[in-house]
Amino acid sequence: MAINRILFVTANCSELNMPVHAAGMYQVAEAASQAGYEVRVADTMGRDDPFGFLQEEVMGFRPDCIGLSVRNIDDQDIQARQFLLDQSLEVVRFVRTMTAAPVIVGGAGFSIFPQSVLEYLQADMGLAGEGEQAFVRLLEALNGEERLDEVPGICLPGRGLLSPPSRVRELDGCPLPRPERVRPDLASRSDFWMPYQTRRGCPLDCSYCSTGTIEGRQVRKRSLHQVAENLKAFYASGIRRFFMVDNTFNLPRGYAETFCQTIIASGLDISWRCIVYPKHCDRSLARLMAEAGCSDVALGFESGSPEVLRALNKRFSPDEVRRASDGLAEAGIKRVGFLLLGGPGETEATVRESLGFAESLELEALKITVGIRIYPGTAVARRAREKGLVDPGDSLLQPSFYLEPELAEWLPEFIETWSAERPNLVLP
Repeated sequence: MAINRILFVTANCSELNMPVHAAGMYQVAEAASQAGYEVRVADTMGRDDPFGFLQEEVMGFRPDCIGLSVRNIDDQDIQARQFLLDQSLEVVRFVRTMTAAPVIVGGAGFSIFPQSVLEYLQADMGLAGEGEQAFVRLLEALNGEERLDEVPGICLPGRGLLSPPSRVRELDGCPLPRPERVRPDLASRSDFWMPYQTRRGCPLDCSYCSTGTIEGRQVRKRSLHQVAENLKAFYASGIRRFFMVDNTFNLPRGYAETFCQTIIASGLDISWRCIVYPKHCDRSLARLMAEAGCSDVALGFESGSPEVLRALNKRFSPDEVRRASDGLAEAGIKRVGFLLLGGPGETEATVRESLGFAESLELEALKITVGIRIYPGTAVARRAREKGLVDPGDSLLQPSFYLEPELAEWLPEFIETWSAERPNLVLP
C-alpha cells in the first residue's frame, strides 16, 4: 500500500514548566507536506480528553503511517521521577486498536536512546536525529523508492541503529515554523512563549549534556534575513513572545549580535527569552539584547565552585558569571539562575559555596536541581559506571542520577530547608 497520508502525534500530555508548541514536529510535518504528502498534526498536550481527541484524528484522517514525537523521556527530577515515556506507550497501544498503519518514532528524546525507546514502545521503526530531510527519505523508502537501511538515523526492531543520524548542513533548506500551525488555544495563553531556533549544534561538551548527541558539535546557523521575515509573519498573526531555544544564544557571539541588530532594524516590537552561556556575555551584548526585546534569560552557571565547574567541563569562572549577571541586570533583563548540585567532585563545602554565590548575584529567580540525570555517552555516565553507581549494561533509559554517595542523605534535606527560607528566590 502506498504511503501518502501521515498523522503526526505528540504523546507528551504534560506541560512541565510551561505549555510548549511542538515546533520540531511541525517543521518535519511541513517538510513532508512540501514533498507532496498529505499531513495532519494531532497535538495532545493540554487536551482535556487527549485520547478522545486522538481517536477523532485517527478515525477521521485514516493515516497510512503515524509519526510519533518523543520530546522528553522524564522530568529530570530525582525526587519526582516522572517517566513520561509511559504516555507514549499508551498512545502506541491506543492507535493500534484503530489502525494497522506503521508507527514511526522520532524526536529529541528518542534520539538519545533510539534502540531502547523503540523496544520500550514496541513501535515499528524509529528515526534518530534531525528529521526534516530524513523523514521524507524514509517515506520514499516505504514507498519503494530507496533502501530502508540507507535512510539516515533509521532504527529497526532487533537491528538497532542502522545508519548515523542526519545532520542538516544548511538550515535554510529546512522549513521555518509557520504561524498558522500554532494552536490558537496555546497562542492565546498568557504563559505561552513560541519556541524558536536559529541555530543547531553545541561544541561545548559539558560533562552531563545530551545536546551533542541530539544536534551534534558543529554549530549551523540560519540566515537572519529569513529569520526576520518569518518573525514578521508571526508578529502579524498576533504572536509576539518567543523563547529562543538555541542551546546557547550568545555563541557564536557575532551571530548573537547580528541577530539583535537585525531585530532592531526590522522594527519588530517582540519580547523574547533565551539561554545564555556566562562566558562572552558582557554589558555591551546585554544592552543590545535588551534593545532587541530580550526580557529575561536562563543563566545556567550550574555551580559557584571553580573545582566543580572544572569537573562539569564548564569554560567559565564564577567571576565571569558575576560579570554576565551584573551586565544583564543593568540592561533590565531578568535572570533565572540554574544550579546543578551533587555531581562529580561535589562536597558539602562546594554546595554551600555555590548557594552563597548564587544568592550574592541577587537574581530574580533560581532553579536548583539535586543530582545529575545520567545520559549515555557523557563523561558523567562514564564516571558513574567507574564508581559503580550504575550497572555497565544499563541503557539509562529509566532515570538514573549521579549524586555523590556521601551527599545522598544530607543534600536533598538541606536544599529543601534552604529553599523554604527563600521562597521569593527559589523556583518550586
